[in-house]
Amino acid sequence: MFGHTPRLASIKAPILRSVVLMLALAVTGAADADNVTDGPEDLFGVGIQRMPAWLGSSDHRNQPIPYVQAELPWHITLSTLDGLTVDLIHGEHWHGGLYGNYMWGRDHDELGPRLGGIVDSLSPRLNGGGYLEYQVTVPLSLGATLSHDTQGAGAYLNMYADYDLPAVGYLNHSLQLQWQVMNGPAMRRFFQVTPEQATQLGVSPWSPGGGSQQVALEYDAYMPTSMHTGFALAVNYTRLLGDAADSPLVRHFGSPKQLSTTLAFVYRL
Repeated sequence: MFGHTPRLASIKAPILRSVVLMLALAVTGAADADNVTDGPEDLFGVGIQRMPAWLGSSDHRNQPIPYVQAELPWHITLSTLDGLTVDLIHGEHWHGGLYGNYMWGRDHDELGPRLGGIVDSLSPRLNGGGYLEYQVTVPLSLGATLSHDTQGAGAYLNMYADYDLPAVGYLNHSLQLQWQVMNGPAMRRFFQVTPEQATQLGVSPWSPGGGSQQVALEYDAYMPTSMHTGFALAVNYTRLLGDAADSPLVRHFGSPKQLSTTLAFVYRL
């Protein structure tokens, strides 16, 4: 829930990963019964997420986060990195149903001295919608999420391919490729520059439309340190696209290249 894109760790859903998120974390047991156990598990812990100060920023901020990765009854999966899914299909290869996620905003301090007080601060938002996923093979899944800001400020489509890499010793890891589209209201919420703001910043006004907003590649890993503890790592490289990358906020005050990292120490039930 605290990511830029909706990836859903081993839940496979956003992406969003915020924006946040979010971005999957391939959290499966290693094979030595002396210090780890096989099978599904729930993870709880705390971590630090280093992310762009705002979507499109070249500066970064460190955000403490709780860490939860849990499979609940009734095919519900919850991840504080990536969101919530309710699988209403739960087939052998097809999964899909309800989806929810949390997207970071930006405040005066995060905008910094050049933009703070001129560019609008944005409150964090909850997005709600649905997801559909197809497991092509055991390691490869393809999916998409479609969600809308619960307070009305835009819609988001995220498509992803998730591949579990071969384990290296006790290290379980995966790669995910994501492509995200925003509609006009969502794009303008993050990247618009009004004529008044443009005058104060010395740039051209910008009113983007909908379209491709970003493509991202994420590496996720889990390394157990004992039967019940371990470290979870996520590294996400995002490239802004289209009207998002062309925004004066990004071209003059930020960067289209976005890097986020998350490291958490977790307890496995």
